[in-house]
Amino acid sequence: MAKGRLHVVGFGPGGHEHMTFKAAQVIQDADVVTGYTTYINMLKPIFPDKEYKATGMMKEVERCRMAIEDAMSGKDVAIVSSGDSGIYGMAGIIYQLADEMKADIDIDTVPGMTAASTAASVLGAPLMHDITIISLSDLMTPIDLIMKRVECAGEGDFVVCLYNPKSKTRTEYLNDARNILLKHRSPETPVGIVRNAGREDESKQVTTLGDLDKADVDMFSIVIIGNSQTYVSNGRMITPRGYRIGSD
Repeated sequence: MAKGRLHVVGFGPGGHEHMTFKAAQVIQDADVVTGYTTYINMLKPIFPDKEYKATGMMKEVERCRMAIEDAMSGKDVAIVSSGDSGIYGMAGIIYQLADEMKADIDIDTVPGMTAASTAASVLGAPLMHDITIISLSDLMTPIDLIMKRVECAGEGDFVVCLYNPKSKTRTEYLNDARNILLKHRSPETPVGIVRNAGREDESKQVTTLGDLDKADVDMFSIVIIGNSQTYVSNGRMITPRGYRIGSD
């Protein structure tokens, strides 16, 4: 029996135009494509003839075991995540489970455009200097630790990109993070919010850290908070890198 292969694929925000050539090729060539139901539904119109296996939210371990088992049977399997598979994606758990299952398969990770870079491209150039990405979801990380990381990011004057900023049950975490950052930077600090970045119903808004509590934010939003040097010009967020511009 041929040795199976498992590709952990990040396919970007969803559209074919934002996939890498490698991601699209790996998905096209796979015997089976496995993923979260929402992500599979994004891929079906692009790759209509594939065999798909989908599981719902909170079924990550089950999904990864299923993909590994298919690869162990000799199949070429693509397990997919939106964004980048190694940034809040499936790459880590695949390697952990493959070790636990003693799976004799080949595994490779195919990177994709993560939500931070997708949202940044909509806003202008807010990520031009040192950044930190923090998820405000406390499903797997204690909220005290999350807020400690926000505090450290504020002290270090990082541009801060917040994933999972708000949900129906997590309504105050974004405001808590805002209040922490206000200890370290001006209320006039630019903030960009992009909803459904890279998708058909994409929208953006630019506000300030002081007014972030009034902004329309949900779980489909990415929030990018500038550092002390970030400014807004013609509706675009710009974080200077430090280049000398102009004649001497």
